[in-house]
Amino acid sequence: MHKVYTDIIQISGDVITVEAEGIGYMDIAEVTTWQGASLAQVIRINGKRVSLQVFAGSRGISTGDKVRFLGHPMRIPSGDSLLGRIFNGSGTPLDKGPALSDNVIDIGGPPVNPTKRIIPNKMVRTGIPMIDVFNSLVESQKLPIFSIAGEPYNELLARIATQAEVDIIILGGMGLKHDDYLFFRDNLEEHGALSRSIFFIHTAANPTVECLLVPDISLAVAEEFALRGRRVLVLLTDMTNFCDALKEIAITMEQVPSNRGYPGDLYSQLAARYEKAVDFDTAGSITVLAATTMPGDDVTHPVPDNTGYITEGQFYLKNGVIEPFGSLSRLKQQVNGKTRDDHRTIMDTMIQLFANYRETVEKQAMGFQMSPWDKKLLKYGRLFEQSMMSLKVNIPLEKALDLGWEIMAECFTHEETGIKTAMIKKHWPGKR
Repeated sequence: MHKVYTDIIQISGDVITVEAEGIGYMDIAEVTTWQGASLAQVIRINGKRVSLQVFAGSRGISTGDKVRFLGHPMRIPSGDSLLGRIFNGSGTPLDKGPALSDNVIDIGGPPVNPTKRIIPNKMVRTGIPMIDVFNSLVESQKLPIFSIAGEPYNELLARIATQAEVDIIILGGMGLKHDDYLFFRDNLEEHGALSRSIFFIHTAANPTVECLLVPDISLAVAEEFALRGRRVLVLLTDMTNFCDALKEIAITMEQVPSNRGYPGDLYSQLAARYEKAVDFDTAGSITVLAATTMPGDDVTHPVPDNTGYITEGQFYLKNGVIEPFGSLSRLKQQVNGKTRDDHRTIMDTMIQLFANYRETVEKQAMGFQMSPWDKKLLKYGRLFEQSMMSLKVNIPLEKALDLGWEIMAECFTHEETGIKTAMIKKHWPGKR
């Protein structure tokens, strides 16, 4: 039997404090009031003083109510019965389906032992040229999508979810608007991907602690599927809301703030989640894509700044497109040499020419006279933006590579591209 405590010594916001012994960090407790029972999670232990964040909020809780510690961290059901289901941040069904209790697993465990990992070597195709061609997504990669409020980062995540060549999609929504949640649900259902998806949704109206649980629940379930040989794609949006929830609780606990009020362990908190991305030696994989909004489009803000040190690159979404010069996939070299022999050539040459186009646009804006070469670059840049950068473009990698050759051939002679003769003879339109 678990001991019951009836002396709550402090109630501060949604955090209650009791004196107890033998309690573990992140353990779950049941708080019983005259209104019923609700769950709480241990967020701080200072000697015998144990602070708990109440999931449903502290309204209605009095100092004489009962607190019973369950002796384990938050648990969540796992397995195929979760597929096609929608849950809130504490694992309660939102889709009017039955509650699940089978194959229960703990959440918030440590990252996978490095000896069980393999070097990432498999590409995740998305049908988006700016990803597949120029910054290939790799299985077990952890990548943020840096953006600002108002950019279509959720639309991008939804499109990747419906088109990525993976077995399972897990969406962890933090601080979502209700319309965003409905958009994800309807979009995945329309494209036939809902049946292989699992949603854990925290909306802005839900308790803060549920926001903190969403990444841990999503990644714990993902790990269980990956151990069974499945390729899992975890989509998290928005990690800035997660960090703001960390800050809110740190303020409630009167912790000494660090940069811009965020807790001093922000880096560790983020790393504990992102490092769950893994490609198992003898099983499946977990790939993590996480939207991170940058307040004021400031990449030095603590959330994107810390994120950049942890992850393997980033997609920079700006003005409705994936910006080629702000985006980077540090693992793309692991896979783009195995796709087609001209992949790296197309990637390097087209980006170099696009950089020249950007310089020409600046010259044109300052009133400089345009040379014949400048005019070719302007034509090329417009075609590149329409046919490659637009998120409306939806083509397989091989067609995107062929399209790259066609765009260059339409704007330049093959000598002007600087591509090696052997590659020109093999791939240049009209030379094959």
